[in-house]
Amino acid sequence: MAEDKIGKLLKSKKKKSFQDLAQLLTQIDEIGIKSLKYKQLLNPECFSFRLGITGPPGAGKSTLITQLIQHFCNNGMSVGVLAVDPSSPFSGGALLGDRIRYQEALHNQNVFVRSIGSRGSLGGLSASAYLMLRAFDYWQFDIVLIETVGVGQTELEIMNVADSTAVVLVPESGDGIQMMKAGLMEIADVFVVNKSDRPGAQSLVDEIKNELHARDQQDRVPVFSTVASQNQGIEELAKHIEKESQKDFSFFRKSKDKIQAEAKALLRGELEQKITQKAARIKSLKELL
Repeated sequence: MAEDKIGKLLKSKKKKSFQDLAQLLTQIDEIGIKSLKYKQLLNPECFSFRLGITGPPGAGKSTLITQLIQHFCNNGMSVGVLAVDPSSPFSGGALLGDRIRYQEALHNQNVFVRSIGSRGSLGGLSASAYLMLRAFDYWQFDIVLIETVGVGQTELEIMNVADSTAVVLVPESGDGIQMMKAGLMEIADVFVVNKSDRPGAQSLVDEIKNELHARDQQDRVPVFSTVASQNQGIEELAKHIEKESQKDFSFFRKSKDKIQAEAKALLRGELEQKITQKAARIKSLKELL
């Protein structure tokens, strides 16, 4: 049974085998909420710092993450990555491109990368993502980077699972006012204007800073300019993240809001699965009456 396999894999954590971790994540994905019966996952000894990274497609998130991984590893940190890929609305499958996007990072023995499909979740994170991140905590990574499928009103759930959220934008991101309407100002703990060697980058930085000032958030939410493909601005951003990771965020992780958000995601996942199974058995709409 999957439960028996999980018990054995949790005991093998002392071996620090990423192969065992990969199998553990697969088993957790399979049994869902039932995995919370293991106290190691429900109440881990310590928490890995979770950095959510979101932004529009083409913003260079994967390149930025690769550079951040290299910086953290050079400082002796262990890094986990959970990459949330969009699921096909037709097959339900996803193009899990972790080995394509993070080829350089995968050569480091202190880096573990796992992809997971969003599976149509309205929040951009499937229920399994919450449970898998608990396994990352148990494996005691120093930092876990969570890359989401994109950005928009339906993908703001990253704020419920991350300890800090970085919103990555590029000069071509579009109308800044529309960006503000998408709710990014509420979820962002740090803004990153990537590909800042392109025209319009400074204007976007200024616009973000002006909006932050209007909201009296200029001291809380920093704005960084980077060119990830050329490793420019990465060191400053990484130092900020490392500083944030040293703070005591356990209180927020255990807060009622965080727990309720996770519970909602897990319950929604269970219900969606039951609905899908029930719908598959229906041959006539009269069966709904």
